Amino acid sequence: MNKKDLQKRFKAPAINTARLCFKRPYNITNKIYIDPITHSSPSSAANYRSACRGKSRPDFINKLKTVEEELEETMFFYEMIAEFNSASKKELRELYIEANELLSIIDASINTANSNLIKENSKKIRNPKSKI
Repeated sequence: MNKKDLQKRFKAPAINTARLCFKRPYNITNKIYIDPITHSSPSSAANYRSACRGKSRPDFINKLKTVEEELEETMFFYEMIAEFNSASKKELRELYIEANELLSIIDASINTANSNLIKENSKKIRNPKSKI
């Protein structure tokens, strides 16, 4: 899966989450959980796009960690909204599953990027550029 495909995969749940939240009845409980999820869900998509333009491997890794945090937060709020909106449980379950799959991809990407960074750094240590 290339970065454009993954960007689309992040964007779709952000849109679907907003649509789902828009349909929920307004009450204090929904407000408490819907307000933050309408920030965290699109934030994971926006931060993934930003990570794709990372200035360096450490910057890329740091931005992916932000994506990871936003996905975790989004998944928590899916759980909480489902607790108080049983009619939306099926739709929330689908969104949760997609978020969990995206989280697995991001975790694997972080691990790969960290491994590559370690390899790069060990090569620099073994083969320092001479200034003489």
